[in-house]
Amino acid sequence: MIDFIFNPSSIAVIGASSEEKKVGYSVLKNLMTGFTGKLYPVNPGRQEILSLKCYPSVSAIPDRVDLAVIVIPAKAVAEALKDCAQAGVKGVVVITAGFKEVGGEGLLREKEIVDIIRKAGIRMVGPNCLGVMNTKNRMNASFAAELPPEGRIAFFSQSGALGVAIIDWSIENNFGFSKFVSFGNKADLNETDFLEYFAHDPETDVILGYIEDIVDGKRFLEVANRVTKIKPVVLIKSGATEAGARAASSHTGALAGSDRAFSEAFRKTGIIRASGIQELFDTAEMFISGRAPKGRRLLIVTNAGGPGIIAADTADKLGIKLDPMTRSSIEAIVEKLPSTASLYNPVDIIGDATSERYRVVLEQASKDPAVEGICVILTPQAMTDVDNIADVVISAAQNTDKPVFTSFIGGKRIKNAILKLKKARIPSFTDPSVSINAYSRLINFVEMKNRIFTEETALSIPLENIQKAERIISELQAKGVSEIGGEEAMEVLSLYGFSFPERALAKTPMEAVAIAERIGYPVVMKVSSPHILHKTDVGGVKLNLNNEKAVYNAFLEITTNVKRVMPDAYIEGVMIYEMVTGGKEVILGVSYDRTFGHMIMFGLGGIYVEVLKDVSFRIVPVSEEEAYEMIGEIKGSRILDGVRGEKPYDKKDIVNCIRRLSKIVQDIPLIKEVDINPYLVMNNGGIGLDARIII
Repeated sequence: MIDFIFNPSSIAVIGASSEEKKVGYSVLKNLMTGFTGKLYPVNPGRQEILSLKCYPSVSAIPDRVDLAVIVIPAKAVAEALKDCAQAGVKGVVVITAGFKEVGGEGLLREKEIVDIIRKAGIRMVGPNCLGVMNTKNRMNASFAAELPPEGRIAFFSQSGALGVAIIDWSIENNFGFSKFVSFGNKADLNETDFLEYFAHDPETDVILGYIEDIVDGKRFLEVANRVTKIKPVVLIKSGATEAGARAASSHTGALAGSDRAFSEAFRKTGIIRASGIQELFDTAEMFISGRAPKGRRLLIVTNAGGPGIIAADTADKLGIKLDPMTRSSIEAIVEKLPSTASLYNPVDIIGDATSERYRVVLEQASKDPAVEGICVILTPQAMTDVDNIADVVISAAQNTDKPVFTSFIGGKRIKNAILKLKKARIPSFTDPSVSINAYSRLINFVEMKNRIFTEETALSIPLENIQKAERIISELQAKGVSEIGGEEAMEVLSLYGFSFPERALAKTPMEAVAIAERIGYPVVMKVSSPHILHKTDVGGVKLNLNNEKAVYNAFLEITTNVKRVMPDAYIEGVMIYEMVTGGKEVILGVSYDRTFGHMIMFGLGGIYVEVLKDVSFRIVPVSEEEAYEMIGEIKGSRILDGVRGEKPYDKKDIVNCIRRLSKIVQDIPLIKEVDINPYLVMNNGGIGLDARIII
């Protein structure tokens, strides 16, 4: 592990300075302020800095050095690292900028220092970073002005500037951290390494982070999946989507973007995604108590009707149940509350409520089996004994294992009470809707953590089918083909159990008529061209053709339309399909994300899929349970249940299709994207009407 980064017994500051405006001064001064281990300034031009003996190099230090903090010009960092390697240094924090982030020569410099540390077995934070902190041992190995308060939340950040702002915010708001790390260019240690470390850190209960990208998506998924079973992880991910760059490939590629891939990666692993800094810390505030609700039933206790309604509305939207207390509990408190009090949920104990009224309700709620969480709302009216009410809340929370959180709304009059609540590790918010949103994320995390995954039957595809599909794809790639449509795409997908209509390619109008006669009327005709993705847009599709004349004329119309709209497109001919009727159109597809790999898409199909965007995604591999979730997520999922007397459509068939797509890209990773659009799902089974594969 990398404990020597946060708990070194000795630290060398390479580039230490006595000039107050230099980073080397700030880092050394920060370490001298709190760190109790051995400290060695390194600067060949000085004998002493800040009353500490200074050394010309790390190798000249007579003792073993665990951690070196480097704050010298970028050109000199490589030599300093070679010296660290010679001295047996375990870890380095390279604060210095001027590497990959500046491009050109900086890229070469970064590659050089990575080669040095890899050969020496040194672990590196940075370069181009703020540094690292550990509030437990008072180590501030950074150029931030102060350590944040001590707490049990670890934070990592790809942005040093954001890190400085967050530390300043935490000091102002008395928000405690266990450890902090800014990893900058993350040329060596990255977000996944720190996730893994903090998961086993006994001083950390909650992990927060800000990331802009991920180095190794597959490893991140594996590690994050393990970590979230141990501790909650809440991340902000910034960065633009890639949807525009993908739009030319396929429907699925156009609808998938890197941001969606990150959302799916977080969902798959149980990471909570925060939309901004405030939401990040609101969520952490809710988690820090360490209490886990056993269900979704929440009791709201308030002395103000309006905030109680706001909380109730928010809870209802989020699927949190506002069941009343049991009859025996209501009977126990009814005589102790005024007749005007509302005893349902929210329990409104009226504006003149004192701490005694809160005590009566909270003591009963704490032991009521119908209550699984308690939200206490307060507005500081003239007769409200705010501090005493805070004491009552703390006492109630200490006598139950249920989560208790508060929304004390106000300013000056509630300030001291809030400090009391925070000291007792009771989550406290000034906005009731914010508190309920944070509580909802706690419920979702607990449900995710407690999910029991049933063993599912592996999808069985005959080995000869897999080998044949691999051979077709490899041969096409060898010929320089990147887009496979029509017959070849359907052939590959058929080997994995997909059904398609009877079909054949016609190269002349008379051949089209002969094929239609053999298949049987009515038929569908579609242009066959490797250059045409959206056939309808170029007049390349004709439906419900019932006789010889209609087929003959349709062939001429399709080829004329395509030549007029896309004169440079190569036309292989026109595909003749049996016409399949009934069913509901859906789209099934695969896209490829450069960070996390293949994703499966499902949605309502047809020509409007890119407009409606009613689709869901999952990262491969996709389980049967995840496939059912995908179906349930789209807005139009109820259509598949059958409406206005229709029989329900075969969701099990859709699930099998999703799992087949997941398997094919695991078996043949050369496949980048797939579209099966439309796929007609019937009351029993289903059939694909068109397909396309990108390799």
